[in-house]
Amino acid sequence: MPELQSVGIDTDLSLFKYDNLEQLPVQYRELDEEDRTERIESARERLGDDVVVLGHNYQRREIVEHADFVGDSYELSKRAAAADAEYVVFCGVTFMAESADVITDDDQTVILPSMEASCPMAGMAEALQVDTAWEELTAAAPDSEIVPVTYMNSYADLKAFCADQGGLVCTSSNAHEAFEYALDRGDTVLFLPDKHLGENTAHRLGMADAIAEWDPWDPDSKDAAAVAKADVILWDGYCQVHERFTADHVASVRERFDDANVIVHPECRREVVEAADVVGSTATIRETVADADPGDTWAIGTEIHLAEHLGRWHPEVNVVPLCGDACMDCNAMRQVDPNYLTWVLEELVAGEARNVIEVPEREAELAGLAIERMLEL
Repeated sequence: MPELQSVGIDTDLSLFKYDNLEQLPVQYRELDEEDRTERIESARERLGDDVVVLGHNYQRREIVEHADFVGDSYELSKRAAAADAEYVVFCGVTFMAESADVITDDDQTVILPSMEASCPMAGMAEALQVDTAWEELTAAAPDSEIVPVTYMNSYADLKAFCADQGGLVCTSSNAHEAFEYALDRGDTVLFLPDKHLGENTAHRLGMADAIAEWDPWDPDSKDAAAVAKADVILWDGYCQVHERFTADHVASVRERFDDANVIVHPECRREVVEAADVVGSTATIRETVADADPGDTWAIGTEIHLAEHLGRWHPEVNVVPLCGDACMDCNAMRQVDPNYLTWVLEELVAGEARNVIEVPEREAELAGLAIERMLEL
């Protein structure tokens, strides 16, 4: 297995790291909703407090209806750590299950129902790839202190890398505080993997003119010496869902609804954030709609399933997807369908834990340190 040179831990590309996770057995692939619901409820009843089911805000209705808790990735990891359950079934994506494994007790087992649920944005900043870029950037600026900050939406080995280099993890809500932490301790912050969240955070801190971008996909275009002079280096990664939103979508929804309020996630492009009324995490989006007055119109600029959930949860509010019929779901979240949930729960009843996510000890220690630094902000 390749070694992360700067940290001294063995790791691999995410494509190969979890190639041992199991696919859905054939007999589970054609279940209808009525049969599936009955079987999930039966398994949950038999397992009792031995299992907690977590459903990310972006999961489909048929998942969140069976979840003990619904929320964003880090909130759900905290729920898992606070639970007494022996098994944590995380209906999210790989990096979320990793984070849950990092912060839960050793006697808790984290299960990811589907082997295909791998976040594309997290995969845009593989730790081995960042390790190589780090060598180039630090060599180009030997007199500068570069501090890496990674978004929670990243793999555990990248979190470990950031901790080892004096950096930390952040969420979309506290990214500005993480930037300040890094700049208090160094000259430059290297932010991974989401360039849009990084750019929006730099603007929030009045650092719009201090940004450079590192494109790991185009070796011929990179000038490490020039990039390393910037106060903020943005890795060229992005969320495929949030990058779809445009300023035209905001203008269009305002034309269709005279009283429309627009709320978008900070992973959106800068021009979308500038055109919105409110910018915030999925937790902020949920809270904003929950606090809205009856009859208010809120256009939601994030993954389509959360917009649909909010419409069901708050029928007194007119909730509309920001991009209308063009809005799409997260193709990684889509992989955790209810048939997978049925399978892993029934296997637990049978005494088998399938698709267990386990972060290696040293990697987990360092990733945990990066998270602890975030909690100290």
